[in-house]
Amino acid sequence: MHLSDRTWTDAADAETDLAVLPVGSTEQHGPHAPLGTDVLTAEAVADAGAERYDGEVVVAPAIPVGVAEEHRQFSGTLWVSEETFRSYVRETVASLAAHGWDRVVLVNGHGGNVAALREVAGRIVRRDDAYAVPFTWFESVGEHAADMGHGGPLETAVLRAVAPELVREDRVEDAREGASDGWGEWQSGVNLAFDSAEFTENGVVGDPEAGDAERGDELLELGADALAALLDAIEERDLSRPDRR
Repeated sequence: MHLSDRTWTDAADAETDLAVLPVGSTEQHGPHAPLGTDVLTAEAVADAGAERYDGEVVVAPAIPVGVAEEHRQFSGTLWVSEETFRSYVRETVASLAAHGWDRVVLVNGHGGNVAALREVAGRIVRRDDAYAVPFTWFESVGEHAADMGHGGPLETAVLRAVAPELVREDRVEDAREGASDGWGEWQSGVNLAFDSAEFTENGVVGDPEAGDAERGDELLELGADALAALLDAIEERDLSRPDRR
């Protein structure tokens, strides 16, 4: 059940305590992919996982702005501080829990959100009347995960599968030519670069041409299976505090 297209009376009839909250970012993804890529992919995986799950689950509207200052040099990128982001996620989860949807999966589409989501989920579980875990879709796709870049093969593949009209196919070659092979500038296990503009000319990491629609369909299937299995585990999980068991 998608909250955005239901009435409050529909929501009141929901017989579940499970919810998924897509979380993305509005940021550059090279010259060929839209600024909303991380939102679109998070929503696509959330939808596919909710459909695959054998039971009812509430799908909340996506959070569209995240921790993305590392892309600040590229026009259109929006960002908030980690503190603001964590507070927004925490309060959104609290509002879901107030309606009885207190087991929440944060379906994430942006690497810059990962650390903040893990921290805030822990705070929610320890201090609030809810349970939340982060699920970053591109970490759940098996061997494909090694190819995750930025505006590269995985994100481009999912876009080609779910919103092909948003991929500027005439700019893919330019995206390839200005891309870097990997994320960051590494020395002694340390990433010396804080901003993506330091190591990629046009914001792309990886080869977008390696992500066709067929691969996108496979990624969605893998992500959906993983999310459905996670929802099963959370629905069955004992959420009482360890010191009270």
